[in-house]
Amino acid sequence: MLPVLDPANLYSAAGPNMLSPAVSGALTRIYVPNLRSNDVYVIDPTTRKVVDRFAVGFLPQHVIPAWDLQTLWVANNGRRRADGSLTPIDPKTGTPGPRILVADPYNMYFTPDGKSAIVVAERLKRLDFHDAHTMALQQSLPTPACSGINHADFSIDGRYAIFTCEFRGGGLVKIDMINRQVVGYLRLNDRGMLQDIRVSPDGRFFFVADMLADGVFVVDGDRFAKVGFIPTGIGTHGLYPSRDGTKLYVSNRGSHKVHGAPHGPGSISVIDFASRRVEKTWPIPGGGSPDMGNVSVDGKDLWLSGRYDNIVYDIDTTTGAVRQISVGNEPHGLTVWPQPGRYSLGHTGNMR
Repeated sequence: MLPVLDPANLYSAAGPNMLSPAVSGALTRIYVPNLRSNDVYVIDPTTRKVVDRFAVGFLPQHVIPAWDLQTLWVANNGRRRADGSLTPIDPKTGTPGPRILVADPYNMYFTPDGKSAIVVAERLKRLDFHDAHTMALQQSLPTPACSGINHADFSIDGRYAIFTCEFRGGGLVKIDMINRQVVGYLRLNDRGMLQDIRVSPDGRFFFVADMLADGVFVVDGDRFAKVGFIPTGIGTHGLYPSRDGTKLYVSNRGSHKVHGAPHGPGSISVIDFASRRVEKTWPIPGGGSPDMGNVSVDGKDLWLSGRYDNIVYDIDTTTGAVRQISVGNEPHGLTVWPQPGRYSLGHTGNMR
């Protein structure tokens, strides 16, 4: 893991316009996986127009930047274990390559040293470590008490990661990344549905979205203990740090259901990292279902899928004004590319 530029802000290397030479030549695009139409839509963020569309595998869930920033991987969850696959996208051309068969890839992360990809095999209750380039399987780590293992983030020094458990109550599992073993489990909410998780800029606390509790739990990562809760909005789901590392954008889907109705009371909450308070909330005009995405290179736009509305939202991070673009059927974990940062720890761009 490369050293943190500023120990008070682990996002300091992913600030506004801090693009790595590794992304030179990459097309400026938004890649949108549509899990019910089994395709990816490609949006030009300058014109806000769909400029391409291509088929991928069954149930594409997330578009994931590789650790070395040279590939974008589409995680195709599959209808069955045998259907799971990863589709590579060349970010310089925007074109997909041949699929690689992988068991149950709901999500994917990368070890902080960049040597391994961590496939989050949700239905199989395990983490599969693969070679980061060839995707050859290296080892599997069972997480039997984590039903619906889901999203993750890493400690500031890369020694451990905390993954969320979506089903059968709101739990977390802590993984020792050095020895690749389970450290322990933590229950946050007896009736929770935990979703995204993000670490605070100073690395001390992890913010955990709970879709049923309608807010964000705060967890001390080293002690692995719950220390707070921040109410946000209905169906709290996605978490995205601002480019300056001072705010956390929270997407509230507007529903407690995995497959909700369109035009619900979806919104975006803005949490101040330092005070741990909601500073403002932006409703989606006419209702909506903001889900997953990321922040633009300059930090001025928050791009999110509208999962139940077949929409992508472009949200002004100053005013909360929303523009909408129609996409495929049930868009999910879109990514903005390129993004600032020296390397990616996975998901839709956990950049460092």
